[in-house]
Amino acid sequence: MFDILMYLFENYVHSEIELLVDEDELTKELTRAGFHQVDIIKALSWLEHLADLQESDQPYLCNHAQQSFRIYTKAEMAKLDVQSRGFLLFLEQIQVLSVETREMVIDRVMELDEPSLVLEDLKWVVLMVLFNVPGNESAYEQMEDLIFEQPDGRLHS
Repeated sequence: MFDILMYLFENYVHSEIELLVDEDELTKELTRAGFHQVDIIKALSWLEHLADLQESDQPYLCNHAQQSFRIYTKAEMAKLDVQSRGFLLFLEQIQVLSVETREMVIDRVMELDEPSLVLEDLKWVVLMVLFNVPGNESAYEQMEDLIFEQPDGRLHS
């Protein structure tokens, strides 16, 4: 499922081609690219839930606190290792993530099929969330700089 999200993000985010809005056409394209139907459905659902978070009445999205202290559940700690949790804190401290966007990132991470997430993949989830939440253009650019400043110049490993 994560590979599908990365495929869509890498092929459409900086492209002049508009993301296909017809789910059937998008599904056909992903099938032609070699992805399995079950994973395609999960990935599209993940993206739909990301869009839904912006309109959600979740308390963490309505709280405009400048700072917060985040206590992770056991399930969240199993999926996000110490390095990943530290990176999320770092992103908050440099104001790439707000309390709300941090919670959106954690929400989206928890919906991934992966039992745990490596730091490099977490960075891409953060970028996807920032890209999809209006008003975060500056934070998105900062996050892009953090990702693309890899010493070997690779976009994603």
